Amino acid sequence: MSETDANTTDVLVIGGGTGGYSTALRAASLGLRVVLAERDLIGGTCLHRGCIPSKAMLHAAELVDGIAEARERWGVKATVDSLDWPALVATRDGIVERNHQGVAGHLRTAGVRVVKGTARLTGPRTVHVEGGAGEFTARRGIVLATGSRPRLLPGLAADGRRVVTSDDALFAAGLPASVLVLGGGAIGVEYASFHRSMGAEVTLVEAAGRLLPLEDEDVGRHLARGLKKRGITVRTGSTLTGTELLADGVRATVRTPKGEELVIGAERLLVAVGRAPVTDGLDLAAAGLAADERGFVAPADWSRLETSVPGIHVVGDLLPPPSLGLAHASFAEGLLVAETLAGLPSRAVDYATVPRVTYSSPQTASVGLTEAEARARGLDIKVNTMPLAATAKGMVHGQGGMVKVIAAADRAGGDWGLPWANEVESLGKTGAVLGVHLVGPQVSEMIAESQLIVGWDAEPADVAQHIHAHPTLSEAVGETFLTLAGRGLHQH
Repeated sequence: MSETDANTTDVLVIGGGTGGYSTALRAASLGLRVVLAERDLIGGTCLHRGCIPSKAMLHAAELVDGIAEARERWGVKATVDSLDWPALVATRDGIVERNHQGVAGHLRTAGVRVVKGTARLTGPRTVHVEGGAGEFTARRGIVLATGSRPRLLPGLAADGRRVVTSDDALFAAGLPASVLVLGGGAIGVEYASFHRSMGAEVTLVEAAGRLLPLEDEDVGRHLARGLKKRGITVRTGSTLTGTELLADGVRATVRTPKGEELVIGAERLLVAVGRAPVTDGLDLAAAGLAADERGFVAPADWSRLETSVPGIHVVGDLLPPPSLGLAHASFAEGLLVAETLAGLPSRAVDYATVPRVTYSSPQTASVGLTEAEARARGLDIKVNTMPLAATAKGMVHGQGGMVKVIAAADRAGGDWGLPWANEVESLGKTGAVLGVHLVGPQVSEMIAESQLIVGWDAEPADVAQHIHAHPTLSEAVGETFLTLAGRGLHQH
């Protein structure tokens, strides 16, 4: 085979994170010849610096919290004698490496050619990969999946010790005794939760008026309550106005909503103010593309995730909203693009039905519209909320939390098709469920039901006929829908 033949492919994917490798695997399974170029490690940020290592550490944090709960609440005289940080790190790294080898193995088995090096566009169908691989031509198309990196504030550089980002927070040496977390989004909240579980004094600062500002207001309120109960200092509506690096930490100045200037000292400042798309070195202009002012590469056709240059598609963190910058959304985007390049019909990603999860303690999970979003659209809605502590299992867990469901106020007629149809006139004739929001222990494992409910335009009455197991936390979900359907026993 000549070099020209070897470097001609059907699909060339730039970036081996979740969006990139899912595109490559699906395209290969459809019989397409695929080259994947990655300058770092297959698996990307999610596998090596984000989702997987952080959730491994958060699981360790749950174990530590469980021992404290056993002693303080259940009379089990257990203690944590010490923390073997190297052993914890070794377990985390082992999980990451097994996943890494698994993904790499899947790519090999699928026949995807992985080339190591920095890729740059040289035209609408050509890519040059530095490091000896040379020039590639993609007959069907190119997929941009170069991911994102943590944002930093102007004048504030990360040194990996006193000032860290989410990319290196878990990889800094040892555990700090105190942490100032800047940013109350999902990443900041998770890292604040982890460090508190490990015994650090934690201050969490968020410029918006509540934590998780993109989530429902009640979610942020219940989450803040749970974090404060654990001893985390939460300062919303507050901004960082100054930082002084010390030999053994940082001294930060924070302005409160009342205009007060607070000086907060900590061993570590963890900056979690969002992530920025990575396009450096990609040379978008060579293919006739340009990033927007925020660095995103917007598709001209969201149903195909195809840019203004035919045959160039984009997935993952390069996409602007409504894409969510979530790994599981990237998987769906990869499938869509691969099937599009193979000439198959494929359904566009419905971002409204993509679940959002924060793996703190307590956890949050949601899908669909928030109450504010529904009202801003001028929708007539019904809202029902139930505390998890109203269920027996919620009392057992003792973390508080809630279920909140938002539904259209009226359904547009039709046959309810229910076995108790003779009761229809006495029921609340509520329309489709628009959003479900959960806060509490392990609610990440409860959101799948609600994703299906919202995605299939189900109505509360549709859900109310299904029986939730007792005793479970999911009973609160079932009871909330029963109430909206006019059949609730514990709510009015």
